[in-house]
Amino acid sequence: MQKLIIATIFLLNSLNIATASANDNNNILRSDSPSRYVVVPGDTLWSIASKFLNDPWRWPEVWGFNREQVKNPHKIYPGDVILLEKTRLGTRLRLAGDEEGIRTVKLSPKVRDEQSSTAAIPSIPATAIEPFLRQPLVIEKDSLANAPYVLSSSEGRFVLTMGSKAYIHGLPKDKGMTWQIFRPGKALKDPDQKGLILGYEAIYLGNAKVDVFDTISTMTITRAAEEILKGDRLVPSPDTLYNNYAPHAPDFPVKGRIISVYGGVTEIGRGDIVTLNKGEADGLEMGHVLAIYRRSQVKSLKGEMLQLPDERAGLVFVFRVFEKVAYALVVQSTQPIRTLDAVRTP
Repeated sequence: MQKLIIATIFLLNSLNIATASANDNNNILRSDSPSRYVVVPGDTLWSIASKFLNDPWRWPEVWGFNREQVKNPHKIYPGDVILLEKTRLGTRLRLAGDEEGIRTVKLSPKVRDEQSSTAAIPSIPATAIEPFLRQPLVIEKDSLANAPYVLSSSEGRFVLTMGSKAYIHGLPKDKGMTWQIFRPGKALKDPDQKGLILGYEAIYLGNAKVDVFDTISTMTITRAAEEILKGDRLVPSPDTLYNNYAPHAPDFPVKGRIISVYGGVTEIGRGDIVTLNKGEADGLEMGHVLAIYRRSQVKSLKGEMLQLPDERAGLVFVFRVFEKVAYALVVQSTQPIRTLDAVRTP
């Protein structure tokens, strides 16, 4: 009899835990979330998560991802069918055909290419961040001092643009044929630790391809994002970093700030790229989602500047991480965002 009572208590406790887990899981769903969704070209993990969840960064919870799967989530392609299933233990998302070991794809009578890993949908819009995935962005002081540099154009022009022939000094023959052009930029300073320089931003100017290696090499400018001038430096083109991390919140507290915005605008909104004063050393990784909090002050009747309570103003998605800084895309903004606004674990 005693064993029966113990077994009954254990079963009731298990059901209570399962019910609590189901309730918590279901609370993150949007009230209008679909039970079935067909992926279309242009979708991202973030946009699909936003169709199902109130908090899109909780996407891994509903898929049941472990930590390694967050870094290498299911590859999802246009035509795939995502199913929302409610069970006694909660709600989950899965690809149709996952449990049978096959991928369900909606076919139509037309010629189609074989899918490759690069055809999978990205975490966030690739067009918004692609240039940043191939640019160093953050450098050490004077790290470009000994890099190859532009001497002049073959036409004697002061400014080089796309299609210009450029003469380059100091170009090595063993670093490849494609290069990127940079100019040293501003120091990135930590507003919370006065005087601490986190790195130096390199200004991306364009791309170039080698025509002839020599003491003075010849190159063709294949892309010019800005005017390229005498003295601008070159670095080998790196491999592209693929943007395939699932959106997820850090599992530890993050307290940082926006220290810069790419492009020099004063008010930041959805789609802008911002620099954070936290990086790998602080545990940040690609795919982390952070909440933005607006920092505001007001003058008291006595003339003192008082700090108002921080108000949540949006979300950022971290897509490139260096040791002390990270770059993030603003994926949501409910009010204007400014530099020095706080970022925290949502």
